[in-house]
Amino acid sequence: MRIKKVINNNILCAIDEVGNEMIVTGRGLGFKRKTGEFIDESQIQKIYRMEEKTDQKKLRELVEQIPIEHLELTQRLVTLIKSEITQPLNESLIITLADHISFAIQRMEKGIAFSNPLASSIMCYYPKECQLGQKCLNAIEAEYQIKLHPDEASFIALHIVNAELNTSMSQMHDMTKLLDGCVRVTEFYYQMKFDRNSLDFSRFIIHLRYLAQRLYQGKTLEDKMDESDVMFRELIKRNCREHYQCAVRIASYIETNYDMCVSDEEKIYITIHLKRLNTKD
Repeated sequence: MRIKKVINNNILCAIDEVGNEMIVTGRGLGFKRKTGEFIDESQIQKIYRMEEKTDQKKLRELVEQIPIEHLELTQRLVTLIKSEITQPLNESLIITLADHISFAIQRMEKGIAFSNPLASSIMCYYPKECQLGQKCLNAIEAEYQIKLHPDEASFIALHIVNAELNTSMSQMHDMTKLLDGCVRVTEFYYQMKFDRNSLDFSRFIIHLRYLAQRLYQGKTLEDKMDESDVMFRELIKRNCREHYQCAVRIASYIETNYDMCVSDEEKIYITIHLKRLNTKD
């Protein structure tokens, strides 16, 4: 393992024998060292590796800008998150989360706090991730004896969802607003407020989450032309006319505000969930 760049006395950017880049830390590891020299691996305390070249570059830039203690804390939090999230998480979570946490700590030390206008929506649509966000928030506050803004839990939750869905943070923000809009359209259509804690509402939101993911990834369900599928769609439209009309309005909202086309197949699945959701049936 050779030195690619000395970041400071305790942190090096290194490359292995096949050219993979990583960050290594250890007390005095970089003291009076130069690029190209071999590293005494017995001095290494921690290694941070990323598979993607772009993530390797981002990690190197990050450790040059934030205290290494913030990265170490984030690594422990990511381990906690992975222990409770069964699906694979994008490896860049440690980068985006460390960047956010470090900025949040530094802001709070200066007496600056940001609120999250989507906090209540995030809590509603991503409850598990919000619970994990709160656990992370508690760990940060215990580590640094500071009180961060409660909305930081929802910010952390978005980073977790982003890692689950492999989207960007800006897309996550837009997807959450899309979900919010779909729920508003639904409640206005039925003229009723749904129980956010009910199982049927949870199922409806999960479906909308995956719909939003498919829309942003360009992988929406295509209309099937098989005769039996066409007959099934027509049956649903006819027998669930009221709910199908609501699905059409949801699709229209998405198409008007986000310039994304919702297929008839997607509308049928929305209709089925609406039928289960609506307590009048």
